[in-house]
Amino acid sequence: MSESCCAVPEGKQAVNPRYRRVLWIALAVNAAMFGVEIAGSLASGSVSLLADGVDFAGDASNYALSLAVLSMGLAWRSRAALVKGFCMAAYGVFVLGAAAYAAWSGVPPEPLIMGAIGLLALAANVGVAALLYTYRTGDANMRSVWLCSRNDAIGNVAVMLAALGVLGTGMVWPDLAVAIIMAALGLSAARNVIAQARAELALGKSLPNRA
Repeated sequence: MSESCCAVPEGKQAVNPRYRRVLWIALAVNAAMFGVEIAGSLASGSVSLLADGVDFAGDASNYALSLAVLSMGLAWRSRAALVKGFCMAAYGVFVLGAAAYAAWSGVPPEPLIMGAIGLLALAANVGVAALLYTYRTGDANMRSVWLCSRNDAIGNVAVMLAALGVLGTGMVWPDLAVAIIMAALGLSAARNVIAQARAELALGKSLPNRA
């Protein structure tokens, strides 16, 4: 194989500067929206906003982890993706528990706050998802970043629909239904990311010089 001054060391990833900038933008947006949505969930009593706020915090951590391993070998990027996959699964379980508690209390949330913050979060996530779209078919680490962003945008639409449902019915169940859907999306994404990360780690073990 021919070599050049632009050759990448064995097992390392050539880092796209634009991708690195996109990750920094995503990290800043998600950290800011975490604070906004947690405040909104406390003010409105919405479980779906709480779920989305916790997801923003998880995504900010995931983006930071992605930045930390961005130029490392495939094995390290796959290990990072595996950690993120288990975090996604933990998020799904947490949201299901919060939904169960809200169902027991039976107090409907405040729909206007839900809708307004859901719209703001949707704008933030659509912007991030558009920036990340080009990188959605990369390795497990890149794919986990894309799935986080995609799921967030879907979740924001669902939060606004839940706000309409609560406004129209005066009941808690639309908020709970959306929270459960968001938990299912998190668990589904976790399964996909964990499966791909394990496959990449298995490949790395069969090719130790490239890990």
